[in-house]
Amino acid sequence: MGVMERIQNDDLAVSVATALALANEAASGAGVDPQTALITISQEKATVGRNWRIHYGPRDYINRRGGDVTVFVDEAAGRIQRVLKGQ
Repeated sequence: MGVMERIQNDDLAVSVATALALANEAASGAGVDPQTALITISQEKATVGRNWRIHYGPRDYINRRGGDVTVFVDEAAGRIQRVLKGQ
């Protein structure tokens, strides 16, 4: 079994990938290039499915302020809940 088949058969991997794809579009719309950002993903408690918090920050964050974007994704609805921009 190849890597892509393993990913497709793993519900958690598919959930993270779907949330990341949605969040990347939202981050791009907010002026952040996902290819150059330092990305962290965390799961939040949800009554149904999973909610994801995806944070985009600068890779050179030491002595740098602002430019962060956090995208909240509702897995069950397959949509962005909200987008927060840092100062």
